[in-house]
Amino acid sequence: MVCRTAEDVDVSPEYFPSGVVFTNGHMWKQQRRFALSTLKYFGVGKKSLEPAILDEFTYCAKDTADHKGKPFNPHLIINNAVSNIICSLVFGHRFEYADERFRKLIRKFDTALQIEGSIWAQLYNSFPLLMRCLPGPHQTVQHIWNDVKDLIRAELKEHKDNWDPAEPRDYIDCYLTEIQTSKGDAQTTFDEVNLVICALDLFVAGSETTSTTLRWAFLYMAKYPEIQAMADRTNLPYTDAVIHEVQRMGNIVPLSLPSHVTSRDIQLGGYTVPKGVTIIPNLTSGLFDKSEWETPFTFNPGHFLNEENKFVKRAAFLPFSAGKRVCLGENLARMELFLFFTSFMQRFTFSMPAGVKPSLDYRFGITLAPAHYEICAILRQE
Repeated sequence: MVCRTAEDVDVSPEYFPSGVVFTNGHMWKQQRRFALSTLKYFGVGKKSLEPAILDEFTYCAKDTADHKGKPFNPHLIINNAVSNIICSLVFGHRFEYADERFRKLIRKFDTALQIEGSIWAQLYNSFPLLMRCLPGPHQTVQHIWNDVKDLIRAELKEHKDNWDPAEPRDYIDCYLTEIQTSKGDAQTTFDEVNLVICALDLFVAGSETTSTTLRWAFLYMAKYPEIQAMADRTNLPYTDAVIHEVQRMGNIVPLSLPSHVTSRDIQLGGYTVPKGVTIIPNLTSGLFDKSEWETPFTFNPGHFLNEENKFVKRAAFLPFSAGKRVCLGENLARMELFLFFTSFMQRFTFSMPAGVKPSLDYRFGITLAPAHYEICAILRQE
């Protein structure tokens, strides 16, 4: 095992594959197992995390209410709120919405994900040596991720200066302890480079998908006000069904991520798939399968309700992918979606600005995000 420090994070990544999202084999198993156990230790999937999410909503709700029912773009407010949850888990603290550095980072974050879903990313993947020498948006992406890594490195430095292994405050503290305890182990994959990349992976996975889903939810609620009126805590099965239908119709990660690789030669549908081939699951085919959904192209929460109006999860519902590579942040995302969505529905009524019809157009990138829009959030009567 090569011992690497945080300063090596940008050096020869092709020789040192790092992180938890795009690695495989022993590296992936160690990093995923650690991430899951650490996030669980700090409350992911447990009721103990709910107060932190609801507390973050109070900041988000104040910023939303400050618009006094006038049209505004909810993108930055939602991204700030959702990002702060994963920041609290990874860094041990949240960022103020007025923190300009953090706001700029969130904006750049959105730009990077768009570029990575464009032809520029495909060209870079096909001709990496050539594209490194050419100008273009792909160079912008490198600068953006370096900015994010600089933020993480700064957090890492602060943690190392105030680190007490006996009292871990967050993911970074736990990771530093793991680096220390695994020294001398030839099989360890824990070092500062992996810490930075894993934190980046968690930051991306813990921010983008949930915030994008919530922005789709606002649009669908504005488009279907009769559904919005019913989506409250007094009818939890229906609310749960609405959230799931937003995820189904939003289809924000249509092809999952190219992180599945065959571990051996397999036979599938009469074809031989060799070992080492990257598999891209077509999640869209399941979410809109005519044989699985009564009205696949219509927003219909009834897809997730049985005859007694009780919530039923469908086998074809796979927004978090499937198998061993299922999104490790699924439990966190479910908690956030439910708590943020129900809190917003209880506090506000959403509608489009006068004379504007809801548009379900999307912007293609790593995720399918709604095109930028403005919405009105009216405080409900207490």
